[in-house]
Amino acid sequence: MLVNKVEICGVNTSKLPVLKGSHMRTLFESMQKGDTSARTQLISGNLRLVLSVIQRFNNRGEYVDDLFQVGCIGLMKAIDNFDLSQNVKFSTYAVPMIIGEIRRYLRDNNPIRVSRSLRDVAYKALQVRDSLVNKYSREPSINEIANVLKIPREEIVFALDAIQEPVSLFEPVYHDGGDTIFVMDQIHDDKNLDQSWLEDIAIKDALRKLNNREKLILTLRFYEGKTQMEVAEEIGISQAQVSRLEKAALGHMRKFM
Repeated sequence: MLVNKVEICGVNTSKLPVLKGSHMRTLFESMQKGDTSARTQLISGNLRLVLSVIQRFNNRGEYVDDLFQVGCIGLMKAIDNFDLSQNVKFSTYAVPMIIGEIRRYLRDNNPIRVSRSLRDVAYKALQVRDSLVNKYSREPSINEIANVLKIPREEIVFALDAIQEPVSLFEPVYHDGGDTIFVMDQIHDDKNLDQSWLEDIAIKDALRKLNNREKLILTLRFYEGKTQMEVAEEIGISQAQVSRLEKAALGHMRKFM
C-alpha cells in the first residue's frame, strides 16, 4: 500500500474539505429533507475519516484504492443511518462503520476457508451488531447480540473468530519513534523459553564430556528415537550392554550438568 499516496481513486486527498460541526448538522438536516446535494457534501467532507481508517490496514497487501472505495461505502452507510437526536459526534459513529465495512471486505477475500455454517452465524452476528449500533449509537456486547439471535454466546465468539483475517507476525503494533514492537514480540512461546535454551546448552556441553561410545548410544536413543535392541544391533553389542552403558552415560551427564 502506498501510505503517502496523494491521489486515490481520482480524489486528490491533499485538497479534501473539512466540515465544521454546525455546518455538518445543517447538511444532515437538509439531507434528511431530501436534499441530495447535502448528502454529496457530507460524503466529500468526511473522506478524511476514510483515509484515517485505511492507515490501520497498511500491512494487508491490499490496494489502497480498493480499501478506499470500500471505506467510502461504510461512510455512506454511516451518513444514511446517522441519528441527529443522539448526542454523539458523527466521527464516533462513522469510524466503526467504516472499519466494519473494510473488515467484511477483507474477510470475503480471505484465502483461509471457513465452513458455510460458521460464516452464516458470523454474518448474522455482524448484521445484528450494525443494527444495534444504529439503534444505540454504541458498540453492543456479545451477550446483546446473542440475545437477539437466540444463539449461545460461545458459538458467536467462535464464529467471529473463525472469519478474522490472518495477521502477520511482523505487523507493527506500537512505534514510539524508537524500536518498533511487532505482533511476534507479544506472543508467548513455551518451546523457546530462556530456561529451555540454557538446558539445551548444558546438555550439549555434558555430551561433549562423554566417551565416543556413550555419546553414540545417547544420540541413537534420544535424538534418533531408536530402541535399545536397535542400538545393540547397530553397534554390535548386547541389549543388556546398551542398557548398562546408557544408564552410566546418563549418570555422568547428571554430574556434569
